[in-house]
Amino acid sequence: MTDDASSRPLKRLQDWFDSWRSSAQDVLTQVCRQPVTFEAVSEPLAAGDSDLRYPVKVTGTVEGEMALRLSGASAIRLARKFVGAPAPSQEDVKPEKGISEEDREALEELLRQISGLAATTVGKGQGGSIHFTLSSAEGQATWTSEYIGTLRTRDDKGIETAMELIVSPALATALLAREEASAASASRASGPLPTAPGTNPDEPPLPTRPPQPEGPSLPNAANECYRRLFDVGLGVKLRFGTRRMLLRDVLALSSGLVVELDNELNSPVDLLLDGRVIARGEVVVIDGKYGLRVTDIVDPLATTVQQV
Repeated sequence: MTDDASSRPLKRLQDWFDSWRSSAQDVLTQVCRQPVTFEAVSEPLAAGDSDLRYPVKVTGTVEGEMALRLSGASAIRLARKFVGAPAPSQEDVKPEKGISEEDREALEELLRQISGLAATTVGKGQGGSIHFTLSSAEGQATWTSEYIGTLRTRDDKGIETAMELIVSPALATALLAREEASAASASRASGPLPTAPGTNPDEPPLPTRPPQPEGPSLPNAANECYRRLFDVGLGVKLRFGTRRMLLRDVLALSSGLVVELDNELNSPVDLLLDGRVIARGEVVVIDGKYGLRVTDIVDPLATTVQQV
């Protein structure tokens, strides 16, 4: 954290950092099938030649840039944890050896899952929708860091794995603006309340209404009917994309032929119930199986989507 930033109210930055910490814990706990706890510290990581740095573009309620930085050793350990492989040996984590393409792919998928969960958690804290776009590893950033924190965890042998979070000045400024706007709104809300009608001595008294007899309370019939359907099983499907094909192309299908879909690689996946889209989200892999992290809920009446 820079000296200029240290004098600012950084509650939203701390909440932001805590959301990433809890998201990393939750994802790795689920992957490893045992509790994984991260410690949050304000110390930056020592720089190394084998470091991997992943830029993250932030869009939505607040916008800016941030980055994730890991040493080569931490990157390999996290990648092996994600795929359930044995812990790497000392030979595997030598800086001059670098990280294999297989470990790199596993690490990037893990970071995408963490950032996806963090986007949902951060969005709730910011009172809006947040999206994180993780890019491939690159060198130094074109912007200077405004706030740096590190997530650290240790295995049963005491070996440390760490990941540094770097917040850009643009993102820190956006978070600060949100914090100041919330403080101003809370200050206005805590001001003097308006006088209720009829309580001002300068106003004539309001006419009184004779008490009405209370009738018997009626049961909520709608809720009772809905409750009967709660245990009904419904089949849902994931739709990765669509494609209209001519009949002659369908008849020409053969093993090994690739059918290109209309959807782009990073576009949301549809969740369908009886052929109707009810939600959209991002595909995740959990224990070798596909899953869907819901980001949008479709409102069929309003023909809009509700972001979560």
